[in-house]
Amino acid sequence: MGYINHSFLIQVAVLGGALSFLPVPAFAKVLMDAPDESHTLTSAITPFVSGADDAASSDTSAKQSAVVSNSEILTPAVIASVTSPTFSEGAATVGRGALPTELNQISQLPDLPADEPINEADDPEVPVDEAESDESIEDEVDDPEVPVDEAESDESIENEDEPAEDVEPVSPSVTSTGEIIPDTGQAASTADEDLLDTSDLPPTELLADPNPLSVPTVESEVRLQAGDEQEISIEEAIELAYFNNQDLQVALLELEQAEATLAEARAAFSPVVTTSADVTAQESDSTTTAFGTFGEDGIDTTLNAAVGVSYDLFTSGQRVATLRAAEEQVRLNELEVDRRREELRLETTSLYYDLQESGEQIRINEAFVEEAQQNQRDNDLRRQAGVGTRFDVLRADVQLANAQQDLIQSQAQQKISRRNLARLLNLPSTININATPVPDPEDWDVTYERWGLTLEDSILLAFQGRVELEQQLAQREISTQQARAARAANRPQVSLFANYSWSDLLDNSSDTYNFGAQFSMVLADGGAARARARQQEVNADIAEERFAEVLDQVRFEVEQAYFTLRANEENVRTARTAITQAATALELANLRLDAGVGTQLDVLSAQSELTDAEGNWVSAALGYNRALASLQRAVSNLRSTL
Repeated sequence: MGYINHSFLIQVAVLGGALSFLPVPAFAKVLMDAPDESHTLTSAITPFVSGADDAASSDTSAKQSAVVSNSEILTPAVIASVTSPTFSEGAATVGRGALPTELNQISQLPDLPADEPINEADDPEVPVDEAESDESIEDEVDDPEVPVDEAESDESIENEDEPAEDVEPVSPSVTSTGEIIPDTGQAASTADEDLLDTSDLPPTELLADPNPLSVPTVESEVRLQAGDEQEISIEEAIELAYFNNQDLQVALLELEQAEATLAEARAAFSPVVTTSADVTAQESDSTTTAFGTFGEDGIDTTLNAAVGVSYDLFTSGQRVATLRAAEEQVRLNELEVDRRREELRLETTSLYYDLQESGEQIRINEAFVEEAQQNQRDNDLRRQAGVGTRFDVLRADVQLANAQQDLIQSQAQQKISRRNLARLLNLPSTININATPVPDPEDWDVTYERWGLTLEDSILLAFQGRVELEQQLAQREISTQQARAARAANRPQVSLFANYSWSDLLDNSSDTYNFGAQFSMVLADGGAARARARQQEVNADIAEERFAEVLDQVRFEVEQAYFTLRANEENVRTARTAITQAATALELANLRLDAGVGTQLDVLSAQSELTDAEGNWVSAALGYNRALASLQRAVSNLRSTL
């Protein structure tokens, strides 16, 4: 058995000391102190507002920040300043200005950054003294979560360091008519914890099967519970949709996938440590010649091992661009979760009102069938008494048959609406649900929800709250960063490496080590990198055009829902009056018929008019509720008080 050369322990210590003087990635400390900034549409459009301290020292700090901001590393002096307690306190705040009324002008958007040449003066090897580092860090912590790379610092200084005027936030006000005027700042976005509130779970029997791949195989697993419908309110239906709906679950999984991609992008700022080992066994035989026997029979075993460390010191901005694109992708997926949540809420509300309407139609048709049956019996008795005619009896029979057909049709429609809502809520296959009844017309004034905003205020609130607008801005930023990463592929790349290896550890051990730096740069690729960058720039231009398109669509959706809401509000008042008048007319028709001054045709017409009036009332009331839900969806981020 051989021995291990103890000299390698001393060399490992020397190698560790040498590695300690290597530049440390700034990303490690930046992540620890990075605050959780919220992204809003207003902050994406409004220029950043510099703090008072930054405005006072803008001339000197701009030059100092240009040195540190263009490197991905921190020298030991800078690292010492980062660990000071004042590092996080020097962060400049981002001001949130008012949303401009001319938001539909694309010129309001920030320009697409142009490709800037690398400034040779911003070499990462240039030493930075401790005093300049402290001031530079305080100027650069506006976005502490993103480490600054050399290639894109000139662009970021031009785009982000422009001062803007402070804007006083406008607080909501209430007019004399009781209408709430929304502020022009960004509406509160939906927080992640609001998506699925696990503190108040729905009943266990209404939750979906946790195994999405399960398929019923026996009849009892799909048979509905006849006569045992569970009545749920609209609030319960919305909560069930948030917990059970597959589309929302897919959006949450896509968000988790984007977060994993972001973690992968952040890992590029850390050194890569590799290790390897191999064991080789080789049989050796002795050789006999005329001069004698050489060698010995046996098996020779060798053990070799190696360890290596590599770190990309300088990537011309490729890593930073990739990281920022991943961050924007996470933000885009968060907005997509919010969008699907709002769409799910609107669809659930609409299907719930469909179920309510089908139930009300059954109630109206059942009442009409009872009236028709009573009318048929009365006419038959009159004919037997000799005061009626066969013609009246036949008309009563036809009216009853038509009423029964309408009842059967409404019952089938209720079953369809019930299963359609159960499909959206992803309920267990044996659960049968029902909706709450519509309030009586007499209780409408105290039960319905009013919309207290004017059309103009609703449009402005939609411009602030619709996540679709923020999604286009996020997509634009993703394309911009991907274009920067594509351009950086042909720029200089510098990496550091260190390797240590051991040979024949089981016998005569020997070891070697090496460390150094490597430079690489693509001189010509036929324009492939430039073409990839141009593709992403075009994608950014497409996002701008879609922003304007979505802006017009948002306004139309608000106007459509608002006009429909006001029309149904008037229809509700008219339908309530019509129900009262139709009921009175039916009573008078029956009295006239009993007195012998009226006809059976008058009674049939009055009954039909009362049924139509009640149906119009249900359509108007639920139409108002649908329009209200559509208007709430059109402005988004406005919590419903249903």
